[in-house]
Amino acid sequence: MVNEGNEGAGQAVPSKRKDARRNKETLLDAAAAVFVRSGVDAPVRDIAAEAGVGLGTIYRHFPTRADLIIAVYRHQVDACADAGPTLQAAGSSPHAALGQWIDLFVDFLVTKHGLAAVLQADNAGFEALHAYFLDRLVPVCAELLEAAAGAGEIRPDLDAYELMRAVGNLCIGADSDPRYDARRVVEVLIAGLRRPHH
Repeated sequence: MVNEGNEGAGQAVPSKRKDARRNKETLLDAAAAVFVRSGVDAPVRDIAAEAGVGLGTIYRHFPTRADLIIAVYRHQVDACADAGPTLQAAGSSPHAALGQWIDLFVDFLVTKHGLAAVLQADNAGFEALHAYFLDRLVPVCAELLEAAAGAGEIRPDLDAYELMRAVGNLCIGADSDPRYDARRVVEVLIAGLRRPHH
């Protein structure tokens, strides 16, 4: 009997930690949504309202706006990285999975521009985040490309970093020009990777 009680007590700690992590994720999702909608200068109370928490909770996790912005950026990079294997498992074809992942990547780039500008002001911090971005995302993109090339769906000579760089360049300024639809142009690029069927 005593043992069972102890086990129960032991389990409470990890679940508490899991709750704290989940709360933090909820906060970061809320902050990301507010930043995308209203920019990175949005009032913290808007983020608190979106997350359904008090201001104190946000400040406890993220004492400064910079802390929050950096955490949102990393959170979005992680979400984009985690989506790769999920799409690959669920995709109808490797090329389709690659296309869906690139869509998410474009979303990240187009909606993160305000964020990137803020981060660039703190150059060392930005470099560390940019390195994190590449470390997390290039291998995911490489895996999707390899699968599509292995299936004979796309040309095999494209490098993941090169493709991500190209997509990134196509997204520059997309959020401020209503006549330019980066998603459509990127779609053309991804369609162009397909091998012609003889």
